[in-house]
Parts: sequence; C-alpha cells; structure tokens
Amino acid sequence: MSTIAPVSSNALHRPLLQPGRNCWRLARAGRYALLIDADAYFRTARQAMLGARDCIMILSWDIDRRTVMVPGGAGDGFPEALGDFLHALLEERPQLRVHVLNWDFAMLYALERELLPAYRTGWRRQRCMAFHMDDRHPVGASHHQKIVVVDDKVAFVGGLDITKCRWDTQDHAGSNPLRVDANGKPYGPFHDVQAMVDGEVAAALGELARQRWKRATGRSPLVPARGTHDPWPDGSAPDVTDVDIAISRTEPAFEGAPVVTEVRELYLDAIASARHHMFFENQYFTSNTLCNALAQRLSSPDAPEIVVISPRNQSGWLEQATMGALRARIHQRLKAADSLGRYRMMCPEVPGLADACLNVHSKVFAIDDDLFCVGSANMSNRSMAFDTECNLTLEAAAGQEGERVRAAIARMRGRLLGEHLGTSPEAVTGAIHAEGSLLRSIERLGRHRRLVAIDPVVTPEMALLAIDNAVFDPERPITPDELVAEFVPDEARQPVSRRLIGLGMLALLLGGLALAWRATPLGETVNLASLVAAARALEAMPFTPLVAVAAFALAGVLMVPVTLLIAVTGMVFGPAYGALYAIAGSTLSAALGYGLGWWAGRDAVRSLLGERINRLSKRIARRGILAVMVVRVLPVAPFVAINVVAGASHISLRDFLVGTVLGMTPGIVLTVTFVHHLAEAVRRPSPGAIAVVALVALLLIATALGLQKLFAAREGAWKN
Repeated sequence: MSTIAPVSSNALHRPLLQPGRNCWRLARAGRYALLIDADAYFRTARQAMLGARDCIMILSWDIDRRTVMVPGGAGDGFPEALGDFLHALLEERPQLRVHVLNWDFAMLYALERELLPAYRTGWRRQRCMAFHMDDRHPVGASHHQKIVVVDDKVAFVGGLDITKCRWDTQDHAGSNPLRVDANGKPYGPFHDVQAMVDGEVAAALGELARQRWKRATGRSPLVPARGTHDPWPDGSAPDVTDVDIAISRTEPAFEGAPVVTEVRELYLDAIASARHHMFFENQYFTSNTLCNALAQRLSSPDAPEIVVISPRNQSGWLEQATMGALRARIHQRLKAADSLGRYRMMCPEVPGLADACLNVHSKVFAIDDDLFCVGSANMSNRSMAFDTECNLTLEAAAGQEGERVRAAIARMRGRLLGEHLGTSPEAVTGAIHAEGSLLRSIERLGRHRRLVAIDPVVTPEMALLAIDNAVFDPERPITPDELVAEFVPDEARQPVSRRLIGLGMLALLLGGLALAWRATPLGETVNLASLVAAARALEAMPFTPLVAVAAFALAGVLMVPVTLLIAVTGMVFGPAYGALYAIAGSTLSAALGYGLGWWAGRDAVRSLLGERINRLSKRIARRGILAVMVVRVLPVAPFVAINVVAGASHISLRDFLVGTVLGMTPGIVLTVTFVHHLAEAVRRPSPGAIAVVALVALLLIATALGLQKLFAAREGAWKN
C-alpha cells in the first residue's frame, strides 16, 4: 500500500455541493459543533431548549416523553423527563410554542415504543403543546428525520432521537448504572452522532421543519420572531465557525410531490470525488447503488482507502435475517472488487462488552479532509429514496479559507476515531499525516480499545428469508401486486383463461362477502353469539369432530375471521377439544385455499396482479416451513389471501401445512384456553376462575412479547 500525501481535491475541482443536485440549500453557520453520543447531545439540546423564547420544533422517528435527557440530574431546576420538562417550560413562558412531529410507526414496533403517544395526556396537557403522528408518506415508508430547532437560531440534525435506549457516554462502559430505560431496565452501549448549527442554517432547518409539519397536519406553525437572544448553550465550543453548510434531503414521491434524492446524489458525488480515503460510520450498509459506486472506485488502479464502521451484528433475529443478510452480500461484493486491499468493514471493540463490539447507530462520513457529513440517512436503499431524511455537509473550499475547514474536518474525524481507538484526536490526525494511510493509522493506534475487521457472510439460515432488497430495503413504494408476485414461480403453466374466469368469480364472491360484513346485517347476524349457538348445535350431531372441523374450514374460506372461529371453538368445546378442532379446521381451511391457488396457477396470479415475478421464490421454497411459520406469526395479509398465494408459489403443500400448524398452534392453544376460562368466569365467577383467566392472559402477553423479540427488529430493519 503506497503512501499518499494529503492533497485537497477542491484545489483541482469545482465545489462538490450544488443546490438543486445534491443539496436543497447552502446556508451560512456562525458555529458548527459535532456532538458525539447522546450524553453530549441530550445535555446540549436541553440547554438550548432552556434558552427558547418563541418555538421549539422536534421532528423524530421515535420520541418518548419519559426520556431523562441528563441521567443523574440536570441541576437546572426543571423536571428531568422530556415531557414534563417541556410542559414546565410552557408554564413559565406563555408565549412559547412546542411542536412535536413523530412518525406514525408501523405496528411492528408497537411493543418497543411509548404506547399511543398521540393520546397520552403527558403530551397534551397544555394548549401550547402540539403533538402529531406523521403518516404523510407512502405505505411502508417512514419519517426518519431527527431534527430539533430552537427559535430558528439553533438546530440539531443527526441520527439520534430523544427516546429510550439511546443515552450513553463516550466510554461505552459494559456496565453503567445510569444507562437504563424509563422502567429501570438496563440496555447496552450505544454510539451515535448529532450536529449542532446556528445562523442561516438553523433558520433554514426551521423552514424545513415547518414544511414537514404543514404536510403532516395541514396547518402552518408561526415563524419565530427574530429576537436578539442566543440559545446556543454556554460552554459548547464549536468545531468550526463561519462555514457554509449544505442541507440534503430524501423525500419519497407522494400524493403528486416528486421524489427528492439529494442524499443519494451527495453520496455518489462524494464517492466519486475521493482521492485518498473515505470514512463511513453507519448502522446499515445495504444500498446497491452505493455498493456499485464503491466497487467501481475499488477496481481502479488509484483506488482510495475505504473504511466502513458498522455494528458486528444487526439487532434482533428479523433484522439479522434481512438487513444483516443484505449487508453481508454488499460486503462480499466489495471484497471481490478490492484487488489492492484498500477496503475494510470494521466494528469498535470495547473491553467488557458481551459481544465485544459497540452498537453503532450513527450516520456519518468524511471524504479525505474535504467533506464531512452528519445526518439521519443510513447507507440503505430506503434512505436514498423512500424515507424522509436530512443530512448536513460541510465542504472545504480552495484557498486559505478551505485550509481552515479542512483542519476542522480532520479534527472531527479524529474525534470519532479517537473514541473508537481509545486515543486523542491529535494522535489520530498525526498518525494519518505520518502514515499517509487511514488503514495503517487504525492498525497502529488500536490498543485497549480498537477497531477490528469484520467479515459478515450470508449463512444458509439468514438466506432463507432475505428475499430481495426490493422487499426489505426498497427505494420506492411496494405495491400489493408486487408483494404477491414475490411468492410466484416462473415455470410454464397451462392456458389460464378458464382459470381466470373462475378466479375472478371467486374474487367477486369473496369481495362481496367482505362488503356484506360491513354494509349489510350479515355482520350482526354472523357474530359471536350466533356462531356459538351454531357450534352448540353441532355437539348433538353424529360425527361431531368431523362436522365441527368441516364447518370451521368452510367458514374460514368464506372470509369469516379465523380469530373469531378459534374463540368460538374454545367457548363451546373447551380448551382440549376446542384446540384440536381449531387446529384441524384452520389447517383444512388453509389446504383448501392452497388448492385454489394451485389450481389458478402462477400465470393467473401474474395476469391479475402484475408481471414482476420474484426470481428468488425457489430459494424460499427450499425452507418453506420456516417461511410459512413467519407469515402465520406476523401475518402480512388476510388468512385466505396467504393460502391462495402459497398455492401458486414454489412452497410445497407439505411444508405449507407443517408451517401453518407450527405457526398457529401456540396462538390457538392459548386463545381457546383463554376464552374458555373467560366464559367460565363470567358464568360462574369465583376467585379461582378469575385467577386462571389472569394467568392465561399473562401467558398470552408473554407469548406476544416473546414472538415480538423473536421476529421483530429494533429501529429498524425498516429504519432507524
């Protein structure tokens, strides 16, 4: 590896940051400060909010009013928890307004967040507090910007939300008694980064926040008065002063508004401009677009060094099987392109941690000493075009002014690496200058704390469900047609005109039944009481088990809710027989739907639902049992729809039925047991009966929590 003397790319090229291409706006900041880890950010943001006079705007992916921003005590005379703190400010300053815009999150995250925050009185105690859940984005997308603006004078942008399980100090000790959530439960070390700016940039970010608020609510917040006060926190020294900052956005196409891909263009332009080294810190690395750009640079004779700091493992089973598998594929592609040994994926190793490596959540990059970027955007497809994102970038211009900024960029990169390597920023910048190599400097400096190379691979287990970037990490909205097509094989089929007619008639029938449940007395006629009465009539019939199972299966095919049928069997036949009948009935109903899908065939589904056929459905079919278990535990479509689609896919009938039984049995057993004992407690109330109901209810809750931890990812297989 040759030694390369640092040379500013800006001395040779025009400025990289171009409004309208890779940024929304360039604006002047009097001060710019890099806040590393939530201890610094939360403490500083609280101090800035204490200086607010007119307006505080908070845009977040997640927020929790119970978050203590300064564990151990802020000592400023105001309540510690975020919600109480903001309301105390409002009580003291009647003219102040607070606007909190939070992503209207997918239910996959419901157990990991504050329950129904929009309806909690903790957010709505005062008229001057406006709290809104942002659902103005395509299905599957998220609002992912993490922005706080105080009076349009000071603003914060980065990867940190003010929520639980974020706070940590730069030492990232394996055990820290202050690192607990609102319920007192400890959590692991956590690394992230936020930027603080003032001046024209803060005002522009205030404008951006108000635009998002208006899009989400239809109302325009008041623009703060331009007073002379300065909410910049005392004691917060800037890393650089008097510098132009670019604001880059990602916004998906939605309701006539065009897609905004400034962040993607920023990354691509930055990668193309690198001469010596690229430094990335990012939670995810799954973008094919960025991978292609980096692979192209690695394949050239003058390839720059590329260091990607990432967590060793993604969080949670589902995240590991999806985003983790996608990251491993990207990594292996870059390794194959790296003929000169200039690429490393690394994680920060901290002594005393359970898995040795720190959980990296930040979204930062530095290109040579010329560009430095902090924001909310992951190196994922979602962050390039599908979710809302915001990044701040500073660029060193040519000449003496640029040298000042270049020195600041080098220091900030040195601060980040110094934390990971257990050394000073000066030692890092000195080593890079002496070695002329980012990689050799990292190897030379790491001792007690260090950066270690990681080599993520796609294991057979991870590959089972890592279907495609288009599903787990999309760049655009995924239509229901495409989701159905993901399961459809592409082998030749017979002509389908007759099947299409039959399938169309069935679709009309099922659609009519679904409409009848809402628009006719059917919903009142076919209810719990009527179904219980019908089921009790079956008890007197010969061959009761066969009749009960057949009735269950037929009702399931006719769109009667499966959960309702399971409850009825539990109430009428008891927990033992009820569970057996429900399992057999749901399995038979699933088999009937599967048969219908098999009869209709792939071509019929494709003709009705679109042309895009998933090339990897055969891979799922090799382990179809696990795939079916997942969709039964986390259903992505109605029971009947899953059955029909499975029949038209590569999943074998055996795997489909086994997966259905394994996926549904735990829920069925607990449900029929619960409803049976609940009915008994209502008919014959007693302390014992009520205790049994409570015990079964706790088992249901525990099972739901266990499945949530098993199948759901934190912050984000879809985003944080």
